[in-house]
Amino acid sequence: MLALTITACSGGGSEGPDTPDPAPVVESLAAALASGDLGRVPWTSETAAQAEQRFDAIVEGMGELAPVVEPGRVAEATADEGAGGSATATLTWHWPVGDNEWVYDAEAALTLVDDAWQVVWDPSLVEPSLRGGVVLRASTLVPDRGDLLGRGGLRLVTARDVVRFGVDRSLVSKAAAVASARELARLTGLDVSAYTERVRASGELAFVEAITYRRDEVPESIGRAFEGLPGVRALQTTAQLGPTTDFGQPLLGRVGEVTAELLEEEPGRYRVGDLVGLTGLEARYDEQLLGSPGLAIEAVASDGKARELVEVPAVDGTPLRTSLDLDLQLAADRLLADQGPPTALVALRPSTGGVLAAATSPSAGGVNLATYGQAAPGSTFKLVTSLALLRSGLTPQSPVPCTPTVVVDGKVFENYDGYPSSQLGRITLASALAHSCNTAFLSQSSRLGGRQLAEAAASLGFGIDHDVGYPAFFGQVTPTDDRTEAAADMIGQGTVLAAPLSMATVVASIQSGRTVVPTLVEGVEAAPPAEAPELTREEAAGLRAMMRRVVTEGSGLILADLPGPPVIAKTGTAEFDRDGRRLTHAWMVAAQGDLAVAVYVDVGESGSGVAGPILEAFLREARPR
Repeated sequence: MLALTITACSGGGSEGPDTPDPAPVVESLAAALASGDLGRVPWTSETAAQAEQRFDAIVEGMGELAPVVEPGRVAEATADEGAGGSATATLTWHWPVGDNEWVYDAEAALTLVDDAWQVVWDPSLVEPSLRGGVVLRASTLVPDRGDLLGRGGLRLVTARDVVRFGVDRSLVSKAAAVASARELARLTGLDVSAYTERVRASGELAFVEAITYRRDEVPESIGRAFEGLPGVRALQTTAQLGPTTDFGQPLLGRVGEVTAELLEEEPGRYRVGDLVGLTGLEARYDEQLLGSPGLAIEAVASDGKARELVEVPAVDGTPLRTSLDLDLQLAADRLLADQGPPTALVALRPSTGGVLAAATSPSAGGVNLATYGQAAPGSTFKLVTSLALLRSGLTPQSPVPCTPTVVVDGKVFENYDGYPSSQLGRITLASALAHSCNTAFLSQSSRLGGRQLAEAAASLGFGIDHDVGYPAFFGQVTPTDDRTEAAADMIGQGTVLAAPLSMATVVASIQSGRTVVPTLVEGVEAAPPAEAPELTREEAAGLRAMMRRVVTEGSGLILADLPGPPVIAKTGTAEFDRDGRRLTHAWMVAAQGDLAVAVYVDVGESGSGVAGPILEAFLREARPR
């Protein structure tokens, strides 16, 4: 508790037998000061309205802070026959200051007039050091928002210099403000009618922001033109930003002015004008990042000079530490920046499970496809099916039939367009994976029971949810007794859904030889679920050997000449219908050294031809790691 205590005198006065007790008046005064309604207090020289006006002027700057005022002992009460009397009472003030209180004593002078006690108005009633014309003012001390940190403690999102362009209504008439707003909107590419309407509806002292630029990215045309627009100002300030505009979006999220919805949901936590996390990790960890505001209370003279009475310092927000690698995230963002179809890339470190990059293209419209997208993974899911088949008794060298078509319960399945005819016939399971023969895998559907595919998926970190501290979809594969649906599941269609994160987890598990749970936020970790059967080293080694053949002889040849450790990979496409058209998602996953990557393209003809070049370029930029 913060305390500023002024000790009142005690005892010492004489009170005649017929002198009225001043205590009821003191109690009424304390209640009136706490409520701000001074109308029922008897005053000596002021009217109630005058006293209330003076009181309001003193406490107006305290905003919504509401005091508690306790009546104390009457220190002196004297009365002389025919000469009236006087008394001094103690008032104890309690102002809420953050989680504490500012507590002090003030004194009230009372005068006995016609056998009734009246209060002498004085500013020191409110605070003992106040004199005429001095008022109280409470100012919020804004904490610095915590940064988002990446691998090695590098600052990913931090306060960066920006320039806010807008119209200052206090500088010009409404007509001039609207005219300047119209021109500023044209210069900055804003909706002209919407922005001019905001300016027209704003108050006379408002600054109506149009657009914010990073300080080193202000277009020259705007920098030259804004000075000629009456009422337009460029405010130099800071904002919580990543190193680039789209860095880590939408996973990391954005910071902005608190919304009306948040104010309504948590009125005690937010105030108008607060800058808060609105989306992504910035929103989820807003309480940690926001910190706690402080409060300064000052006595302010008529000339503006202020004297501090009490201060509770702001507590800055605590940084949020993540596993993101600055260079890899920048590389991923750059590779996806101009992608037409929504595209996502996730990179993990198999040895730790740390998420090194999670990028979603701007064309996704702010949807977090990287860690929370849901789409059929197509043939990349054959990695899970291969593990299930190995556990059923097959080996990478077991022969399986790769036919042009196969019928399961009356439904005809076929291979993808352009499947090499040289790989038809009786081929090994490893070759079936390398060349992605659908019919070979479907021919083995009878070997797997309802839960074997789901159990194999769980061993590779797929299909079991965890709370890992960030938006994460770990995939879905639903056991079914429907033979057609179960067959479709084996090739990553049917009930199977995945995010790039969940497919990167599958590859990371195979590369590390254990079930990986991807982590992003430091201190939030999840162990592999107990119901997930253990992935053995032998199983992982067999899968790695099969995936290596994808690169050396199959659909992953685009990665064959990458320098560094051997690359393992798998491509995939998955059919889906949209607006009456049959389209395909394009996928490719790979691992090299201590890096596992998944790339997803919403619409693409083939994994190797559409997702492959993105993955190949990323791995080249990621060396050495």
